[in-house]
Amino acid sequence: MSLLRNAYTQADDVPARRRTRHARDHDHAPHTPFWVDLTSHDIEAATRFYGQLFDWAARQDAGPEMRSYTVFTLTGKSVAGLFSPMVPGQPSAWNVYIASDNVDRVAESVQTAGGAVMMEPDDIPGAGHMGFFRDPTGAAFGVMQPREHTGADVVREPNAFTWAELQTRDVAAVTPFYQQVFGWGAKSSPIGPGQPEYTEWTLNGESVGGAMPMQAAIPATVPPHWLAYFQVENADRSAARVTELGGQILTGPHDFPGGRFAVISDPHGAAFGILEART
Repeated sequence: MSLLRNAYTQADDVPARRRTRHARDHDHAPHTPFWVDLTSHDIEAATRFYGQLFDWAARQDAGPEMRSYTVFTLTGKSVAGLFSPMVPGQPSAWNVYIASDNVDRVAESVQTAGGAVMMEPDDIPGAGHMGFFRDPTGAAFGVMQPREHTGADVVREPNAFTWAELQTRDVAAVTPFYQQVFGWGAKSSPIGPGQPEYTEWTLNGESVGGAMPMQAAIPATVPPHWLAYFQVENADRSAARVTELGGQILTGPHDFPGGRFAVISDPHGAAFGILEART
């Protein structure tokens, strides 16, 4: 059982306030989350789990030399990716990628702002120019300058990626980093009495993601991380389906002003969120 799974199980009272927006039918703007993919030790099992949960089909686009990279599709449109670990012992996890028009410049900004380069920007055949980075609190994220790969074809619709949320122990400390690297604004709003504020990352007046303080019950061994959310029609029904398929509910489902959400672990320990939008 992964550390992340243990952490959320111990902190079932995690609150949240997340905004939802309608699906877009235009290109993903630079400096916005535009793709998510899953690192998994069992490609076949992951394909089966997510296919049964989200009605995704799977298309393998590369062989073992490219970690058997597979694209999940929904009604023929790309929604997420899947690949085998790059290094031994790498845990199963969802990765969030942010679009950019200049990844090399992002790499410089990351280091200037106090972050770290985990993977130097490089050309990825059939995709684009990509790097992987870590913010000053330890949360990892990818940045891609799209070429052939232009991100998810479907977003903010049922069974598609809908929201990216930073889970970190010090939102205030890391806010200047994301402001400097991506030009994001930060809008904080109260959740409720005795609860921490929820932060929305904004760009040109639009919400592009969120940030939430990690709860005190989460062990120090669990690092800060970016959490991917997928929209569902009914959070309770989807959460029940997760347990039927061998996954685990880490927290929720909970109500929030825009709907209902839960945080889930798949059978191999990769955490993600589900979000039911209500208008």
